[in-house]
Amino acid sequence: MFVSVVIDPSGEEAARNLAEVLTFHGFTRMQRACWESASVGEQQLLTLRREIDRVTDYYDVVRVYQYPVDSKLAILTLAKKKWRKLLVHPPVKN
Repeated sequence: MFVSVVIDPSGEEAARNLAEVLTFHGFTRMQRACWESASVGEQQLLTLRREIDRVTDYYDVVRVYQYPVDSKLAILTLAKKKWRKLLVHPPVKN
């Protein structure tokens, strides 16, 4: 599955820690705060989420975009140390 991670760290140390975790999991830096990988499995994504939890604090924001998840786009957001999930359905044809 394709996964893109966008980070908004609270400081330089948080940015370094997140970059280290993402690099370890095989992500490639595409832009200053955007990392991507086309070969992430479900189990690796769960491990990645735990690692991100470990290196972030209350003020960091991380968004994870996954496609496909049951033919939908899934957006996971970590803000204020809480994960939220949003599933985006394809448009309905009339």
